[in-house]
Amino acid sequence: MAAKPWWAVANRGKNAGLGLAATSYVCVDYLRHVSPAWHARLQPALWAGLALAAVVRVPFYRHWHSELRSAVPFVASMAFMLLALLVEMMSVRFVTAVLGLDWHRSTSPLPDTGQWLLLALNEKLPSLVVEILRAHIIGLHHYLMLFMMLAFSVLFNSVKAPGLGLGARYMFTMAIGRLLRAITFVSTILPSVRPWCASARYSVPSYPHPWAQKYYTPYASDSDAIRKLIQSDTHYVHAGEYPGEYEPDWGRMSFLVKILRPTVSEGTSWYHFLKLAGGGCNDLLYSGHMLVAVLTAMAWTEAYGGYTSALIWVLVLHSAQREVRERHHYSADCVVAIYVGILLWRMTGFIWSAKDAQRARRLAKLDEVQARLIHAAKDSDIDEVRELLEEVEMAGVERRSSQWAIWVFAGFTIVFCLTVVLLAFTWTSDG
Repeated sequence: MAAKPWWAVANRGKNAGLGLAATSYVCVDYLRHVSPAWHARLQPALWAGLALAAVVRVPFYRHWHSELRSAVPFVASMAFMLLALLVEMMSVRFVTAVLGLDWHRSTSPLPDTGQWLLLALNEKLPSLVVEILRAHIIGLHHYLMLFMMLAFSVLFNSVKAPGLGLGARYMFTMAIGRLLRAITFVSTILPSVRPWCASARYSVPSYPHPWAQKYYTPYASDSDAIRKLIQSDTHYVHAGEYPGEYEPDWGRMSFLVKILRPTVSEGTSWYHFLKLAGGGCNDLLYSGHMLVAVLTAMAWTEAYGGYTSALIWVLVLHSAQREVRERHHYSADCVVAIYVGILLWRMTGFIWSAKDAQRARRLAKLDEVQARLIHAAKDSDIDEVRELLEEVEMAGVERRSSQWAIWVFAGFTIVFCLTVVLLAFTWTSDG
């Protein structure tokens, strides 16, 4: 039987605290639906207690050298994720605006057997079970907070250090997932599960983009035109007369005008326009909310395990059925998000892994010097044996930075991470 990592064995008794904190957070936050008054009292107290506990543990944390080495990958992963989110945001605007509001109003949602199944279960299951399935137990901001709690738990040796390495893996995987998602939903535009969404949230033109006028609209419903297009593989129908496009002067960013289709009411500044960006009103295959949920569950499963991780997977499934039940996504969006999230997390273990890297380096070095070690032992050369064993031991030793640099880095990291937690909680509290 394989030996457990040192951090899992030495802190087996302490690990229960992380699971208890995570469960308490979800339960306390659900009080907003049951007892808003108690929620207003308990939630600030819980977060203040967790933040204070983290700050108190900082002087006793032994792995700041590992955190310092992970700082560059962490910052790079954050920049990559922000870039991916920007690309995704512009892609969402494009697929919403390219066909115009008239298409959104007139196009029916696709048939979804997952929705049919949930409606059928509403008639068969006990009313209490149905109410539990409908309950808003957990949302996007909960999964983000659960991951941040997992990353901060390195201070208590609940998961393997470095926490910044775990965060870098999470953000890098998220960025890859977001880019793949944008490529997927831009490739084929699917109608929204909520046909009224675009009219309520966007002020895009009612008529299609010139590209759609030329290459889509003439062939959208005429079967003879589609057949002729297939045979000739050449556009041949005149697009007809449509109003002109509004084209503000965005300077060097003017190339975005044809993609994003801004309107007069949205301002003449590209920066102001991007600040107003929101969620999409097409079906965006696959679900971004479910991707966040799955990556959080995968991180907990690998780094922590136990009953808490199993509970998080149950909550992921609950979130998936709610996405379909409330018609935020088709069933296919949630299914694809689950297996894409699992596969992507499996592929990014090179950034952070629960395996003991120091032990692996020592074993690799031991394999390298094994022949020399055996030869020295046969020759009874004790000095040579001692030198080889020191090489093996040093292979797993971390390079040390100056103590003052470590303390400065530790203080900055804690302040920065707590600020990120506060901002993430504030900006995502509405889902």
